[in-house]
Amino acid sequence: MVLHEWFQTPPGQYLLDWERAQFDAALVDVFGYHALQIGLPDIDALAANRMPHRWLALTTPPTGPAPAAAPPPPDGGEPRRIALVTDSAALPFAEASLDLVVLPHTLELSPDPHATLREVQRVLVHEGKVAIAGLNPASLWGLRQYRAHLYRSMGGGRLYLPEAGEFIGHWRLRDWLRLLQFELESLSFGCYAPAVRSARNLARFGWMDRVGARWWPIFGAAYFMVAVKRSAGPKLVGAAWKKSPVPANAPVSIAGRAGLASAGGQ
Repeated sequence: MVLHEWFQTPPGQYLLDWERAQFDAALVDVFGYHALQIGLPDIDALAANRMPHRWLALTTPPTGPAPAAAPPPPDGGEPRRIALVTDSAALPFAEASLDLVVLPHTLELSPDPHATLREVQRVLVHEGKVAIAGLNPASLWGLRQYRAHLYRSMGGGRLYLPEAGEFIGHWRLRDWLRLLQFELESLSFGCYAPAVRSARNLARFGWMDRVGARWWPIFGAAYFMVAVKRSAGPKLVGAAWKKSPVPANAPVSIAGRAGLASAGGQ
């Protein structure tokens, strides 16, 4: 099953609903001029954002029926539509030209996720933000997918998640962000229901979403993080900024010595 088809299934819709809520809450107050979403046209991750220029970029040309149009954003503008097709590791934007980049499962589907993240760092302005949604390998869904891969290697089994893409743990992603001068602003987890396929069974386990954040917070099926680009400031160096050394045996002048001498003579 391809990724777009999987997102039309009950588990896919369950995941998209949670991620849509995370994007809306996190990006509604992110200000600037230029925002870019890379990949996953099934969700309008920039719907709640109010930047005047918002684009959707795909990493592969669209095939088959296009996903349903997203509802108009709160500012009354047009829904986001596909603006360009590009390589996520070679974006056609100048350095430090974007205020916000959104990566909904983009890194998982990239052949070189670290190169994609480096390119995002290049095009973001200082204090620009990147929002990332991904699947958590340390979850019930990750365990189900791992077992399915084992069964398939023995001639049987059915994958729960699409075969395309690769899990990237949030701990690994945090290390990448730190190396690229990003500072983690927020990290949240969600979708604690087990890996079931029907909407009825997902509803049966709805209580797990209510208690999961408290009792097993890092084991949600999905994670969502926002990071800020921190550029190191310049340092002024040179002879003019270096203090002159003081000789150890230099004489020390005492203020008021003449006054003290005249006072002693009186």
